[in-house]
Amino acid sequence: MNEQQRKEMNQINQGDAADRKSGQDKPLQDKTSEDFAKYFETTYEPPNLNKARKRGRDKVNVHYDFGIPEDINNIGVGKKFLIRTYGCQMNEHDTEVMAGILTELGYESTNTTEDADIILLNTCAIRENAENKVFGEIGHLKPLKLEKPDLILGVCGCMSQEESVVNRILKKHPQIDLIFGTHNIHRLPHLIKESLFGKAKVVEVWSKEGDIIENLPKVRKGKIKAWVNIMYGCDKFCTYCIVPMTRGKERSRRPEDIIQEVRHLAAQGYQEITLLGQNVNAYGKDLEGITYGLGELMDDIHKVDIPRVRFTTSHPRDFDDHLIEVLAQGGNLLDHIHLPVQSGSSEVLKLMNRKYTREQYLELVAKIRKAMPNATMTTDIIVGFPNETEEQFEETMTLMEEVGFEAAYTYIYSPRDGTPAAKKEDNVPMDVKKQRLYRLNDLVNKQSAESMKRLENTVVNVLVEGESKRNPDVLAGYTEKNKLVNFKGPESSIGKIVEVKITEAKTWSLNGIMVENTVGVN
Repeated sequence: MNEQQRKEMNQINQGDAADRKSGQDKPLQDKTSEDFAKYFETTYEPPNLNKARKRGRDKVNVHYDFGIPEDINNIGVGKKFLIRTYGCQMNEHDTEVMAGILTELGYESTNTTEDADIILLNTCAIRENAENKVFGEIGHLKPLKLEKPDLILGVCGCMSQEESVVNRILKKHPQIDLIFGTHNIHRLPHLIKESLFGKAKVVEVWSKEGDIIENLPKVRKGKIKAWVNIMYGCDKFCTYCIVPMTRGKERSRRPEDIIQEVRHLAAQGYQEITLLGQNVNAYGKDLEGITYGLGELMDDIHKVDIPRVRFTTSHPRDFDDHLIEVLAQGGNLLDHIHLPVQSGSSEVLKLMNRKYTREQYLELVAKIRKAMPNATMTTDIIVGFPNETEEQFEETMTLMEEVGFEAAYTYIYSPRDGTPAAKKEDNVPMDVKKQRLYRLNDLVNKQSAESMKRLENTVVNVLVEGESKRNPDVLAGYTEKNKLVNFKGPESSIGKIVEVKITEAKTWSLNGIMVENTVGVN
């Protein structure tokens, strides 16, 4: 997916004394990892995949007792917060939780940095470019902090789980007041209290995965579509990926808690939910005493009165026959399957530790196509992985054509510290990586345009999400297959599923005319 597609898919408007700690004489620039260990709940180590692979199945406790301590109740009344989110849907979901906690503390949301009393950067660590954006934003916020010294600036999310990032912030960015990770979001009220009333930076990063906290408040974006997290962490250990360290081991929520949340969303009138997990179709493998996976969960949610159900992101190794059988029932279970392949070469897939071959991936696609002939397939692809040859890249191109992917998120390989791939020589020249990415994106654009063209003069069901960002007189929404549709219609259509006849197909979006009758309206 190129930058043009990303824009199309996002059109809907929805060294001085201050650097020292009390009682310490050592300057920050002279500190080592041992000095920073005190900031962490347990002795903190850099990401280590070998140790992570050997991690045990420690019991994960589920808690239902989250609450705001009395001594800080309404501590945010009259104040405003701003959260900037980078990265995946899981980060978006975490932002909803943090917004919920801040709202319960009395804070109000704002979109303007100048109005904010607390600004949190919810970060992504999966690619170098994402980290660079965050550090750039930290730099941009420094003048605001100088102007408003009582402003709380915080960094949280996946980057905070990396020792090197925490060290860099502490040494070079004194304007940051608060650092916390992915496993202790529920501790946010206590951390804000420490930041407001303490004199030192507040740094709390847990190197052990947190337990599951079920009753955390959320402030969701809109009342039409909702994220529902069903599990945390990942145990796949792809050699290029830092997620098993930043998000920890796989932990599944209890089925009854998930189904209760989905029913609650249905009762509130939500039209679509997306089940979330770093490796969503590994759901249930860690549940004790029951055999219950994503297939069983989807089968139960199939019975809930909510029009649309999606899930992301899945791994080919865990896409089993039962899940395919359940999805083939149709109804509110949508047949848009996002199935990251990463490479079309078995040799590169082996280097990536994906643990499937090109042939096995194609066999899985064939099973899905047989059960759901009209399914839309999309994927993720990395180009320029260490040692990738021109012939291996061509295998990715031919796989793209053979599967007939209608869209793809495409990336140039970016080494991440602490992963096995980062130890390999990054021996594909950048100009070669870029050239391969251009060629791949040309093919992605071609196949997307062809899939869109087939929809001309057909009638599709569109979940209307709001006004188009480009034209307030135009409404925009998505089909079951996640195609963006722009059309003119009454504002009363927002939040409903309506029929639209497609009049014009573009590469990444469709234009149409609203049909009089609406469908699937609750």
